[in-house]
Amino acid sequence: MARSAVWAEFPGPSKNFDFAGDKLKKQWPKLHKGDCEAFPDAGVVKAQLGKQAKDADGIAEQLQDAWRAFHRGDFQQAFEIGQSLGAVGASVACKAGGIHADYLLDDDKAKLSRYELLMQLAEEASEALPKVANAHYRRAFAIGRFSQGISIAKALKQGLAGKVRESLDATLTLEADHAEAHTALGLYHAEIIDKVGAMLGGLTYGAKAAVGEKHLERATKLTPDSPITWIEYGNGLMLLYGDKREDDAAEAYEKAAKLKPKDAMEWLDVQFAKSELE
Repeated sequence: MARSAVWAEFPGPSKNFDFAGDKLKKQWPKLHKGDCEAFPDAGVVKAQLGKQAKDADGIAEQLQDAWRAFHRGDFQQAFEIGQSLGAVGASVACKAGGIHADYLLDDDKAKLSRYELLMQLAEEASEALPKVANAHYRRAFAIGRFSQGISIAKALKQGLAGKVRESLDATLTLEADHAEAHTALGLYHAEIIDKVGAMLGGLTYGAKAAVGEKHLERATKLTPDSPITWIEYGNGLMLLYGDKREDDAAEAYEKAAKLKPKDAMEWLDVQFAKSELE
């Protein structure tokens, strides 16, 4: 398969994140503590697709290969396999496409186009798999990233904030300990308050600083060894409180920078945290 120029290669040590064969299943609980993704074996595929799972073993193998690609930093392969599998592959496709866009896609127009595509994939998945937490979480992630790309102010006018909140609430109803969803919900409160103020944010969108901080803190308790948890905790504090919590935010970034990455995504997170401290 031809490699697209839009998919810049992972600049880190892919060989350090090799999860071939049984390694993937063995390390899965650590790799997916933050997003509560179920290990994609045939049983999970059958549970998600029901009667449509005509080749559950084959689909499971493809999903596992997609996640191996994601964890070693081959985001294009992970995305393409996931996209080819429809709703059941949307989770890995959205995570791979999103992380790549966040860190390795420089062109703003291309980045926005990527998030639009991820929004479409996630929308279809959330409709097809309403009982799967990450079908809702990836929708919230994609809409959230797209919203940041067009500006939070425009996103609020377009009603996108409500869709993000709806999807995050659905995620946490299905998976109460979904750390990434807690982080995202904390940032939801923080970004709205930062943009429109505490009073309007509270009255119009139900955004509250204390609630936002509570969700961000919950994520740090659930995944204290996740770099992105601390990065976003620091970001959230700065959005909510500005210079008053600058020291706490810097401490959070320092924690992120000192963590040992478990996969390619976390390697990128750690490099970002280090760059912010320079």
